[in-house]
Amino acid sequence: MKMCFRRSFIVFALLALLGCAKRLDDASSGISIGETYYAQVSFQYEKGRHLTTNYRRGILVPVNTPVRLEDIASDEIFVELLPSHAKLRVVNVEKHTGDSTARAFAKLFGKNKLDLSRFSKLEQENIPAGKVAKSMSKKAVIAAIGYPPITETPNLSMNQWTYWSSRFNRFIVHFENDRVARIQD
Repeated sequence: MKMCFRRSFIVFALLALLGCAKRLDDASSGISIGETYYAQVSFQYEKGRHLTTNYRRGILVPVNTPVRLEDIASDEIFVELLPSHAKLRVVNVEKHTGDSTARAFAKLFGKNKLDLSRFSKLEQENIPAGKVAKSMSKKAVIAAIGYPPITETPNLSMNQWTYWSSRFNRFIVHFENDRVARIQD
């Protein structure tokens, strides 16, 4: 009987440790389950999933869309899009972002809406639509379509940012003087 109890305790303890290892320590990162956050960039998702690789296809989630954080783990973020109540699973693909899941969360969501008044009229029109146009600033491009994967754009000071439309299609945003000069599709 004692041996059975010890085995059960050990199995229970191991399962508890495995569960804790997978779960992100959100308290230390300032992230709170059940809280409302706002999209800091416009991004897209398909079949209820957004990969932080940031493919440019699917349903648009415009900047400043409110979300309720349902859960966060070592490589996934679960949110409810408000007011539609659609469920979304964000998968952090660290090899393409270089970010921990907590950092990926902070790039996608914030406690406050993004202040669009700091952008030009052209940028204010394109950012919520998830579009890039000639003469937009780098900050406006990030707000409009998010961050490019680091595998193609290792540094945001570069004058060429490569995004992926899908696994096999890419497009490049070319900058001159930190403004969009052209978009190569």
